[in-house]
Formats: sequence, structure tokens, C-alpha cells
Amino acid sequence: MAPRRKTTAPKPATKPCPDCQGGQTSESFQVGGRRKRVSDDRQQALCLTCLGTGHAPD
Repeated sequence: MAPRRKTTAPKPATKPCPDCQGGQTSESFQVGGRRKRVSDDRQQALCLTCLGTGHAPD
């Protein structure tokens, strides 16, 4: 007979990232040929603080 597995306590909840709250941020981007200008639109980007996990770094 196989030995019984020991149950482990659940891990404590982690705090959300202070910068993004969800893993992604929105940022502006540049468009144009020679004279780059900032677009009014936004694009999604990976949060560099938590690397997309959404949890606060330790």
C-alpha cells in the first residue's frame, strides 16, 4: 500500500503589485517616419516590476 500524503497549509495570499495591479500596464508609443511623435493611442505592455505576475515582488 502507498504511504499517505501529508497535507500542507495553504500559502498566504500575496499582495498585488503596486504599479500595475494585474500584470499589464498601458503605455504610449511613437509613430512616424523621420520625426517620431507620440500617438494618442495606448498599447498593453508587460509590467517590469512584477514581470507580468500581478503580485508584489518579495
